[in-house]
Amino acid sequence: MKKVSMVSEQRVAIVTGGTKNIGLSICKLLLSKEIKVAYVGSSKKTTEFAKNEFLDAGAKEKNFKGFVCDLTNLKNIPVLVEDVISEFGRIDIIINSAGILDLSSIEKTSVEVWDRVLCVNLSAPFFLIQNALPYLKNSNAPRIINIASNAGRMGGYSNGMSYTSSKGGLISLTYGLSRQLAKWDITVNCVAPGTIDSDMLVSRDEDIQKRLLDKFPLGRFGKCNEVAEAVMYFVNRESSFTTGAVLDVNGGMFTG
Repeated sequence: MKKVSMVSEQRVAIVTGGTKNIGLSICKLLLSKEIKVAYVGSSKKTTEFAKNEFLDAGAKEKNFKGFVCDLTNLKNIPVLVEDVISEFGRIDIIINSAGILDLSSIEKTSVEVWDRVLCVNLSAPFFLIQNALPYLKNSNAPRIINIASNAGRMGGYSNGMSYTSSKGGLISLTYGLSRQLAKWDITVNCVAPGTIDSDMLVSRDEDIQKRLLDKFPLGRFGKCNEVAEAVMYFVNRESSFTTGAVLDVNGGMFTG
């Protein structure tokens, strides 16, 4: 496919997990930068919630659309990509923000939980990229940004091993894709947040939250908009010489 001029055209981003927490903040920031957004949620209820959030923030409805997609079923992903193309006609940016937290102990981790977490957190990002690749190749500013986790960098402290493995795998996938997609000028980067004030944090009991807080030199948990700002660096056209990078947004917890 021949690349087309994008100087006067708005880019289009797919954001999985775009209906709440980090993903929602990313979508709001993209829209404020005049990038069209195809945001993906798990239900009509969540996509409608996000729609109202975008409208309240002043976004124009023509610049965004919600798509319901169950990422635990990989057969849904080609359909998702086709639906986005039907709506917007192009895909320039993929942001894999959807994720499932698992807090199971090693002894109590079931095959079902393991498979579900790995599917949403690692398999779905790969197959979304695979299916969108023909359209990314046709973009003049193609970007892939994966949202991993501090746990994928250094193992985490209280999360289950399915989560740690999936996020570590997502970081490795970022490295591998950045090399193989470079010939098409597709940059592939990763943001690895520490503990963020979100639904995932609330799902932990108060004692674990207190123990986690002690791990952060800055003395607080992160905010969703702080992660979104980090993502935006990789989205920008000016970041075109940065690929295969992992940006740690973790208040100093991990400094490797």
